[in-house]
Amino acid sequence: MKLDARTAALLMLPPLFWAGNAVVGRALVGLVPPFALSFLRWALAGMILTAFVWRGVREHWPALRARWRDILLMGVLGVGAYNTFQYLALQTSTPINVTLIAASSPVFALAVGALFFRERVRAGQWAGAAVSIAGVLWVLARGDAGRLASLAIAPGDLYMLVANLTWTYYTWLLRTRRPDMPLGPLLAAQIAVGALAVAPLAATEAALGARIVWTPATFAGLAYIAVLPSIVAYYCWDRGVAHAGAVIPVYFANLTPLFAALLSTVLLAEAPHLYHGVGLVLILAGIHIASRRPASQ
Repeated sequence: MKLDARTAALLMLPPLFWAGNAVVGRALVGLVPPFALSFLRWALAGMILTAFVWRGVREHWPALRARWRDILLMGVLGVGAYNTFQYLALQTSTPINVTLIAASSPVFALAVGALFFRERVRAGQWAGAAVSIAGVLWVLARGDAGRLASLAIAPGDLYMLVANLTWTYYTWLLRTRRPDMPLGPLLAAQIAVGALAVAPLAATEAALGARIVWTPATFAGLAYIAVLPSIVAYYCWDRGVAHAGAVIPVYFANLTPLFAALLSTVLLAEAPHLYHGVGLVLILAGIHIASRRPASQ
């Protein structure tokens, strides 16, 4: 396990594409309703990916069928729920806020592991979680503690907190109940489940009058989110983890808010503020404290 230039490049692409997903999702507000955006993203990504991994899906079909309950839960949580809540969040929150809250998912994983998977959590890990959560709260408050006291929090930020919880539970399922098969067939199955889970919500949204505004920007945005953050980013992440191990990539994932701040400034004219920087420092410091092993180890 080592970090060479090629592996570093592989690991930098996913946070860049995930940041771009948040920025594009924000740019498509008013053009594509959130449930429709989530459904179209995964329906398109599923069709593209299946064309490349269809043989693998057929080969591993008995294993997929045998583990259908786990795959169903993974697809609903990690594909359907997480991304739908993220696009709902972007209706009223900024890409910088959304990606900063998402960056705190390692500390959310501590709580989910302790509550639902009987994971032992050290005092140092709880301390790190507290520091990261303080960073999240600072971002939610926009640097004004009085906003927390008065519960003046953007609805989008609350949606992103829910998204974080779905993602961390999904991550624990991957750690503890991942079917033993290659990434391609497993991802295709999860995408199919996620798209089917969101489909009724998108249909209800359309029945209530929400409409897609078809423009060149709409087509370009859908093409981007269906390919780069949905397929290419997962492939690069999988290859990067295979070369560098499971620890180093976590730090590359923390680049997502930085890329989101840069892209938001350039493409959306939504410049970061001082409270974003303070929140990022606290979130990353907390993750670092929580990930440190005791001296005895």
